[in-house]
Amino acid sequence: MRTSVLLLLPVLFLLYSCNQFTSKEQDIKSENLENTVEYLASPELNGRLSGSDGYNKAAKFVANKFKEYGLQDLGFSNYYQKFDVEYNKINESSLTCVKKDGSSKTYSLGEDYVCRGFSGSGDIEAPVVFCGYGITSENKKYNDYDDVDVDGKIVMQFKDDPRWKLDEERIGYNSLREKAALAKENGAIGIIYVSRPNDKNPQKPIGSVKYGEGEHLENFPQIHTDLNTAADFFEHSSTTLNALQKQIDTNKEPHSVSLETKARIQVDANYIPEKSTMNVVGMLPAKNQTDEYIVLGAHLDHVGGQAGEVYFPGANDNASGVASMLEAARVLSKGKPQKRSIIFIAFAAEESGLEGSSYFVNHSPVDLDNIHAMLNMDCVGHGDSVVVGGGKSAPDLYELVKKEDTLMKSMMIDRTWRGGGADATPFFEKGVSTLYFATKNSYKHLHLPSDKPQTLNKELHTYVTDLVFQATEKLVNGVEKE
Repeated sequence: MRTSVLLLLPVLFLLYSCNQFTSKEQDIKSENLENTVEYLASPELNGRLSGSDGYNKAAKFVANKFKEYGLQDLGFSNYYQKFDVEYNKINESSLTCVKKDGSSKTYSLGEDYVCRGFSGSGDIEAPVVFCGYGITSENKKYNDYDDVDVDGKIVMQFKDDPRWKLDEERIGYNSLREKAALAKENGAIGIIYVSRPNDKNPQKPIGSVKYGEGEHLENFPQIHTDLNTAADFFEHSSTTLNALQKQIDTNKEPHSVSLETKARIQVDANYIPEKSTMNVVGMLPAKNQTDEYIVLGAHLDHVGGQAGEVYFPGANDNASGVASMLEAARVLSKGKPQKRSIIFIAFAAEESGLEGSSYFVNHSPVDLDNIHAMLNMDCVGHGDSVVVGGGKSAPDLYELVKKEDTLMKSMMIDRTWRGGGADATPFFEKGVSTLYFATKNSYKHLHLPSDKPQTLNKELHTYVTDLVFQATEKLVNGVEKE
């Protein structure tokens, strides 16, 4: 008996070694995820702003992967579903605080301040006036521009709207474009946005191209400073930014003040109202070419770079989601034929307001009624656990994913919600069942230059990818419940 066991040991060891140290082509591979994120977040792609050369390189990379995996192009040349977006390139920028005694301090782009993505151009120097939230209520009972002269001045104001209500209604605007228009209407020549200093975690200056509806102000510079930079502009003032926020929030009344400093702001931006960009769309057809589809999506764009001095890599947001989508596509393309077709989409222009996903659902190459489910991945590489939104509106889909998670490592948290979330939203609004995959505690580096590949949780990223793959494999074979 002992001799037999000894003879079996080399065979058992060989089997164990093969199982542990080799991986089938059909397995999700962490190194593939890492390589994709490294490229998409690289300086070469300069933050993947939709319409930029960097974004176009990223789109070509995805299209080449789709071709390598044998995906169909759904009638789009080179897998590109083209459409136009507003585009604004920041070529140069500087910010200086000019103090009452004539001394000055110049700040670092990307560390002390950033330009808003749709800043206008200008080379201006003027006194700074703090104007609270920079808003006027509809009934005029609240107006940050009352009793203060901003004509020919630079306005400093809180970037976000107040959390409180006035006469049982929240006041504020849907976009910074509206705030900027109001400031210009009152005579201001530029804006310095600041975060609310008394918040638990005041927002750092972030890259952003979320602009909203309205006219682009081509000659109206707009920047966002950090709180230390903003504090310099209060030198020789009788108050502070913290005190002003507290006073305004407590009394729900404006308290705008002229400061004792000037700002010198220079921005050179190249604005193009319509610039071509593209979603990248490929399909893995079902065995019998049925008219039922599963969509796997992730947005490819991020917020670009500024003045050649700083770029926003977007490793977690959302190179991680695109890497997961591509790796799932690779594995699924190597597997056995399925009952439903799978459409893979790398969306453009999510950062400016879900433009790519909205364009797709309004110009879909397939009947939206035949899309059985849409699974979206956004920020899935940083954090500590898995969040799946949409479970309350798509309970069967959610339970399927929850069961797969239980069979694996049980890394999903219990919280979910109704509706879409990010690029799942336009699909949900069209009646498609959606789930939105993200990770908990995922946004430490959101829209910052620090959103780099080395900040990702590789084990978690691989796990989310595998979870999406396992769920998709069930869905494409018609397994809704078990």
